[in-house]
Amino acid sequence: MRVFSQDESRFGLLTVRRRRLTAYGVQPVGRVQHVFEWFYVYGAVAPTTGERFFLELPYLNADMFQLFLDAFAQAFPDSLNILLLDNSGAHTAQRLRWPENVRGVPLPPYGPELNPIERVWRDLKDEVAWKRFADLAAQLDDVSHLLQAYEAPTLQALTGYTYLVEAIYALDT
Repeated sequence: MRVFSQDESRFGLLTVRRRRLTAYGVQPVGRVQHVFEWFYVYGAVAPTTGERFFLELPYLNADMFQLFLDAFAQAFPDSLNILLLDNSGAHTAQRLRWPENVRGVPLPPYGPELNPIERVWRDLKDEVAWKRFADLAAQLDDVSHLLQAYEAPTLQALTGYTYLVEAIYALDT
């Protein structure tokens, strides 16, 4: 049995802004672009091992989530995989067909801080902050390279909430 934290995040050509170090009273300056095109990264990370699965898709809806579920089930075929997920409409749609080896466990509503993968999204967006891309394909390529560069210990450090890791280990005993 494996337990994964699952969520989606939107990435687009609208520049991600972050704080910058400036003199007192001086507004940070940065070049931005206002282009409203985007894609979504669907992801699942195991807080105890750092195993991960990411998939870039064009939309956030039940049909795309079904594609993610099917690909995720194929990536981890030899275990029962528990997905901790929020109560998004894409996750609760009646038409979803959950693969045999995947089970969803909803987190309480209005509690994104309970979902450890949110820290991965924050870290990833810190990496793309203030970057401008020629087009969506260039950004998709950059984000894909950043996702592939994550190592298991880094993902464990980002997602390994003590209470969750202890609960997962308690399930194994």
